[in-house]
Amino acid sequence: MAEYKNVSVFCETKGDKLAPVSTEGLGIGRKLADNLGQSLVALVVGNKVGDIAKEAIRYGADKVFVVDDVLFSDYQSDPYVAVMQKLVEQASTQILIMGQTDIGRDLAGRLAFRLGTVATSDCLDLAIDGGRLLQTKPVYGGNAKQVITTDIDPQIVTIRSKAMAALEPDDARQGEVITVDAGIDAAAVRTRLLEKVVEEVAGVKLEEAGIVVSGGRGIGGAEGFHDLEALAKALKGAVGASRPAVDQNWYPTNRLVGITGKIIAPDLYIAVAISGSTQHMTGCSGAKTLIAINQDPEANIFKFAHYGVVGDWKAFVPAFTEKIKAMTE
Repeated sequence: MAEYKNVSVFCETKGDKLAPVSTEGLGIGRKLADNLGQSLVALVVGNKVGDIAKEAIRYGADKVFVVDDVLFSDYQSDPYVAVMQKLVEQASTQILIMGQTDIGRDLAGRLAFRLGTVATSDCLDLAIDGGRLLQTKPVYGGNAKQVITTDIDPQIVTIRSKAMAALEPDDARQGEVITVDAGIDAAAVRTRLLEKVVEEVAGVKLEEAGIVVSGGRGIGGAEGFHDLEALAKALKGAVGASRPAVDQNWYPTNRLVGITGKIIAPDLYIAVAISGSTQHMTGCSGAKTLIAINQDPEANIFKFAHYGVVGDWKAFVPAFTEKIKAMTE
């Protein structure tokens, strides 16, 4: 690549719209590009994604490179890595932002290897210093944050969902859409998608929720989660669970918050009867505000909490729920 001069965002889709983490990527990407005096480029790959390009412009992109091909109807590593290498080079990308999603985690490392660079995963913040990207991510199970810089381009990062804010969409914003031919022979793809199982999620999706109420071992049983669901509903949030609660089948595995489950960064995280193990804190350390409710004043969770309630959750949570309802109804 002869020149590195733009900030690019790999835009994932959710149905016929941009995935929330991609609008967040465009939001931070816009700030970085303005700081550097560069253009913000959206990279859109998929099938029947023409309207996505227009949406990317509304969310801050100056240019959108689009590859629209039936070969990209579903994510597969081989064709996506090949076409993303092509797009990154055509867009003269200095900084590439991707979501910390199943796709982003798979694609970032493979693409970095192809481009002879490195990738930093699970970033909670991005900034510019001296023309280089400061990449802040949690380390040691969320007990500390590390700021990383790299001296080679392109600088590739994945960002945690909800860690950064999207811009308000601007329907008047103008941008350029550039259609790119994938140039990939389907016969060269080494894998085939045999089946796709869609996860059914009732209510707000955990990793996209602005407010999450999670329960742990101290909840005592599956019936206790009904109270947490009532609180989450009143707050228009989602319900999560710690590893012990999931292991005892009190709540579904797809609601696990932790290093082996969902890693989230909501605006508000309410930890109910959760001790605060390293495994769990890794999953929620990016929360902007953390409230802990635990009857043990020495519980590790209080070391991380912005606000804490020492007491029986069974007395506090229902009363808190009723107060929230009274304030919002």
